[in-house]
Amino acid sequence: MNPDDPLLKILVCPLDKGPLTLLESGDALYNPRLRRRYPVRDGIPQLLPASGEAVSDEEHDRITDGLQPQP
Repeated sequence: MNPDDPLLKILVCPLDKGPLTLLESGDALYNPRLRRRYPVRDGIPQLLPASGEAVSDEEHDRITDGLQPQP
């Protein structure tokens, strides 16, 4: 996925239904509220609840430091 993909505006976390952010690497979507990362495989977001993985506090800090504010 790329940051300009219009699909990003409608994708939501399967658990809290809130918006997701594409990570810089483009290989995962991130929910900072629940601190869960969802993989993107072959350009397809894997948004089943079981596909998400929790991230550590340190990784959350690293990820959120690199996120750009959403308009």
